[in-house]
Amino acid sequence: MRSRFDEQLADLNKKLIEMGAMCEECISLAAKALKEGNPGIRWEVEPLDNSLDDLERNVESLCLKLLLQQQPVARDLRQVSTALKMITDIKRIGDQASDVAEIIGFLNGRTSEECEYLDQMATATIKMVTESIDSFVKSDLNLANSIIEYDDVVDEYFNKVKIFLIDLIAKNPKDGEYALDLLMIAKYFERIGDHAVNVAKWVVFSVTGNH
Repeated sequence: MRSRFDEQLADLNKKLIEMGAMCEECISLAAKALKEGNPGIRWEVEPLDNSLDDLERNVESLCLKLLLQQQPVARDLRQVSTALKMITDIKRIGDQASDVAEIIGFLNGRTSEECEYLDQMATATIKMVTESIDSFVKSDLNLANSIIEYDDVVDEYFNKVKIFLIDLIAKNPKDGEYALDLLMIAKYFERIGDHAVNVAKWVVFSVTGNH
């Protein structure tokens, strides 16, 4: 019975890693589209987001099977429960990367070149997403806590973007619409970081029993 549970748990971890990798690719594509001013890349993000929907349902189904058939207790129960909570945040990360890609379609070919903080912000959020999934798979409490702390870095980038865009509008009011679009993109990146923090917090719960 235990060996069967371990096999299913390994399959669960594999699916979560796959979801994390898809999220990472979604963010990377959105960041690339922003950097290059290429709205066509959004069509590469959409099928990935759809695949995330399918994986979310698969993981949810597997978690419910583990809970109902294997009836895990203590830490095993927390680990499965954590995965069930995590997939909601992981899916939202994919949705928000897709939203970023959609907004790029309204930039009329303009890029993020004028605001380098956005590219740095995207890189930071990718790091948070990747490491939050890793912390779950490895039950790594230190890594989970480091992600929670690293959210301050993303928040600082967001503040820098806001300051830059306020200055941009002050110097050239005609750039108001462009600045608002970039601000929305930055807000989505910030939210992605928040979802990665949520994942890390659930990892802390799965290891310690405290949330």
